[in-house]
Formats: sequence, C-alpha cells, structure tokens
Amino acid sequence: MDPLRAHWDFDDLDETERRFRELLAEERDEASRAEIRTQLARVAGLRGDFDGASRLIEEAEREAGESARAHVRVDLELGRIRRSSGDAHGALPLFEAALEAALEAGEHYLAADAAHMAALAAPDRNGFLAWTRCGVDVAESSDAGRYWLAPLLNNLGWELFEAGEHAQALEAFERALAERERDPERPQEIAIARYAVAKTLRVLGRTDEALRHMERAVAADEADCWFQEELSETYAALGRTEAAAHATRALELLATADPAFESDDARRIRLQELADASRDRARRT
Repeated sequence: MDPLRAHWDFDDLDETERRFRELLAEERDEASRAEIRTQLARVAGLRGDFDGASRLIEEAEREAGESARAHVRVDLELGRIRRSSGDAHGALPLFEAALEAALEAGEHYLAADAAHMAALAAPDRNGFLAWTRCGVDVAESSDAGRYWLAPLLNNLGWELFEAGEHAQALEAFERALAERERDPERPQEIAIARYAVAKTLRVLGRTDEALRHMERAVAADEADCWFQEELSETYAALGRTEAAAHATRALELLATADPAFESDDARRIRLQELADASRDRARRT
C-alpha cells in the first residue's frame, strides 16, 4: 500500500490538504517533498484549480532530483490534471510514461494506478480494455500493486456489463468481490462489490442467487439508494411483494442522493411502477 494513500479522504478535500501540508512542513528530504507536492496538486485538480495544480507539479518536478518514484508521481498527477481539464489525448502519454518508469523502478502500486488511469484516458473501448487488463496483470504481480486489483476488475466488469457481455462481466465482478473480501475491515467496499455481482446475476436470470447477495448488501448499508433499488428489482423478478417497500425507500433516498434522478424519467417511473404494482398485488392476495 502506498504510504501517501493513507492520508487521502476523497470526501473531505480540506482535511486531505491539511494533512499533506502538515507532512510537507515536516519533511526535509527534497524527493519526498516532491511526492507530497504531487498529492497537493491532485487536491487542487479535484477542486478544478488546474493552474494551481500545474504550479505545484512544476515545483515537484524541480525537487524530484534523481528519485524515480517522485518522477513517476509527477507524470501520474500531471496526467490526471490534463485528463480532468478535458485533455485526455495529452494525458495518455503521461500515464504510459508513468507506467513504464514505475515498472522499471519496481513501484507496482504506482504502475497499477498508471494503467488504471491510462484506461480512463484511452480513446476507445479496445484501449480501455487493454489498459485495464494490463493493470489487472500488474496488480496481481505483487502485494504492493494488489490494492488496485478490485477497482480494476470493477471497472472491467462494468464495461463488459454495459456492452451486454454479462457472463464475462460476472466473472470480473466475482473476482472483485473475492478480492474485497480479503479485507473484512472495509464492509462498504464489500457491499458495493456484492451489488455488482447481484445485479449481473439478476440480468442473467439467476435471481435466487442475486437475492442472497443483494440482501446481504442492503443489510450492510440500508441507506444506499442503489442497493434499495436493486433489491426492489430482484424481489419484483421473483414476484415478491417486498419489492414495494424497497422501491419506495429507493425513491426517497434517490431524491436527495442523486441530483440527476429527477430528470431521469424512465428510472423514476420504473421505481414508482414497482412500488405501486407490488402494493396492488399485496391487496389482491
């Protein structure tokens, strides 16, 4: 696991910045300071401050010296900045360079991250699949890179799912779930991986198996709107009246959790139909 990753809280960028600035103030080694600056650049990029992020990367590059790891981070974060600012074409060579240099330096965590980002910057589906599978290979090759295995398999699974390749998607999702279950201290990530497996099983017509996974996911987080929505669909596929309560709960949660939900007429109508149809069925029995 990358030692700098532990300081990240993607839900609280202010706190993340505070931690890295504290580290920067304490650090005396120039190459290590360069690495910390790349993380501050990433914070700035996530806030949309691309000019500030670029200035931090320039400072990091000056401090990096002969450190291969620091230079990998410079390329990796500069690539993220370019992609986030809309220049995926310019980002891809940076991710490719970061991957090559990281592998040469034996930095497998950073190499897997670079492959994951190269996939996101790829110009087409073939590129996405090739880079993602490359990342999976890197992640499986060492304990350091293994952090990225579940996210990469998840990304692969959804790409296959959206293409209608559901059997292959299920294989990726099941591998991702198995990987997540290696760390029982992260129940939310396990539940999300279980949701992906359940949804794919339902689409494949293996609804009883899907239900077992989905009930466990909802038990882990009853306030997750997507979990409630999928459990409602699964109960409905089995003709069970419990679909109504979960559709109603999903409607309530989605109204506040997903800003795009109100404009997604098909999704909203579908959930309302599930709620109403199941209630009607319950009244008739």
